[in-house]
Amino acid sequence: MSAAKRPPAPPPALPGFTYVDVLGSGGFADVYLYEQHLPRRRVAVKVMLADRMASGAAEQFTAEANVMALLSTHPAIVTIYQAGVSDDGRPYLVMEYCSRPNLQVRSRAAAFSIAEALRVGIQVAAAVETAHRAGILHRDIKPANILVTEYNRPALTDFGIATTAESEESSSGMSIPWSPPESFSDVPGSGVATDVYALGATVYTLLAGRSPFEQPGGRNGGADLIQRIESQPVPPLVRVDAPASLQAVLERAMAKRPGDRYESAIAFARALQRVQIELAHSVTPIDILDDSPEDAAADDADGELTRVRGIVSIEPNTNPAAGPTRRRDQASPWASSDSADSTGRGPADAPARPTAAVPTDTAEPTLLRGPVSIAPQTDLDTSSTIRRPAKNTAPPAHTLDPRAASAIVDETTGEPLAPASAPRTRRGLWVGLAIAAVVLVVAGVAVGASLLAPAAPPSAENTPAVSAAPQDPLGGYVPPVTGLAGTVQGGNAVFTWKNPEPKDGDGYLWYPYTLAGNGETRKVTDTTVTLPADAGGTTCIAVMLVRKDGTASTETRKCTP
Repeated sequence: MSAAKRPPAPPPALPGFTYVDVLGSGGFADVYLYEQHLPRRRVAVKVMLADRMASGAAEQFTAEANVMALLSTHPAIVTIYQAGVSDDGRPYLVMEYCSRPNLQVRSRAAAFSIAEALRVGIQVAAAVETAHRAGILHRDIKPANILVTEYNRPALTDFGIATTAESEESSSGMSIPWSPPESFSDVPGSGVATDVYALGATVYTLLAGRSPFEQPGGRNGGADLIQRIESQPVPPLVRVDAPASLQAVLERAMAKRPGDRYESAIAFARALQRVQIELAHSVTPIDILDDSPEDAAADDADGELTRVRGIVSIEPNTNPAAGPTRRRDQASPWASSDSADSTGRGPADAPARPTAAVPTDTAEPTLLRGPVSIAPQTDLDTSSTIRRPAKNTAPPAHTLDPRAASAIVDETTGEPLAPASAPRTRRGLWVGLAIAAVVLVVAGVAVGASLLAPAAPPSAENTPAVSAAPQDPLGGYVPPVTGLAGTVQGGNAVFTWKNPEPKDGDGYLWYPYTLAGNGETRKVTDTTVTLPADAGGTTCIAVMLVRKDGTASTETRKCTP
């Protein structure tokens, strides 16, 4: 218990960094805010406690650094910049600094809208799917471990108890409110289904403003929560704007039996996408990293929006030379998407298609262009299609046999204007040839003029008006409180602060923090808080300004002298 009373450890001196403030504390590490000199930016530095190094935590800390470095290029995972050991022997990680309140703090202040909860759930599920494909289980997914970047994107962090998917070793730590029933068995189990449960519980928390089995005003100790998690069904969302389909998705993700849950994080994300489609929301893409395009295409067979970032081969001779290209089957130049598999080749048992005569002295086949009927697009994953010329379409003029020039043909009906009979005299032959030449020249001039004429602009009556309301991706800036100061008065610590831009409905979220972690988050409307002074001599709190609509400022921290 003495560790809970101890203030955060002194920050280490790191070359190239200047210490700024304390951000938080955990069971075996402190997190500090530093200013990096080159490139100049603010970073979060997680430093392991010296008295935890003898218990094997150093190996765990190193494993976390390697796992996050492997995954941190994902847009929904906190980026790791570097790792090292300080001069006093403490390992540390230099990470992306996310200044906005984490999702636990935000959800406690106000429940998320349906649209934002779905968006965040899909983005975080994509990050978890990426980790799973790399063989990594997170095992501690919860709102507090999802930070928010400056661009209002979620960023999953804290892979401190992550492990490989093949490992059978039980979890060395858990967060009870978001853990599945199998975590509390005599032999705790973990796997992909464990992370899927935690994803569902996290989305539920964002929507309800509390963890799934927490009862407002009731007993919510660890034993009470475990009993409800193991025996009670998922409570319904008490929201008039939540469709029954969303409740069904969460219930399946948090099923008691692991086999009844979604088989993967990406399957859970696609279920959330279907809810977005039902509600006519913009569909959030699923960002996954995979170097196997064929497998990824199979995963996306149901047509949902998935951005698979894989290895793309671009043919150098394409015109224009941009974007992924698909090789044509040289034996069948008329192959199209209605008969091709994912590789662009037709099925092995497909009947041979008729081939057109093409010049043999050219490197590229000549495509005969005819009228094209374009079918409505029904597949979200489109690919280039080579269209076949319509049947009974005459080839272009430049492919006509010059010996047939004496037969004048109506280009519309295809019928001859005059029978091509043999001339009776040599004079008649020359007259016929002259007339044919004049007709061909006139026709060529007309065709050239039509090609050079600018295309008529589309009619304004046929052009649908599209209007889009401007959106603020940051959701509105809320300034942090100023002038936060703390004093000790008798046995109490008194903190005061100022609201730089007061507005109707403003409130303040605050919580005490120590080396053992963060205390309970409370909301007040006054600009002062009084709490019992820490027996260790230093009392610390974090305060943030919360608007009436639930938007919040960054945290401001202060400790008593």
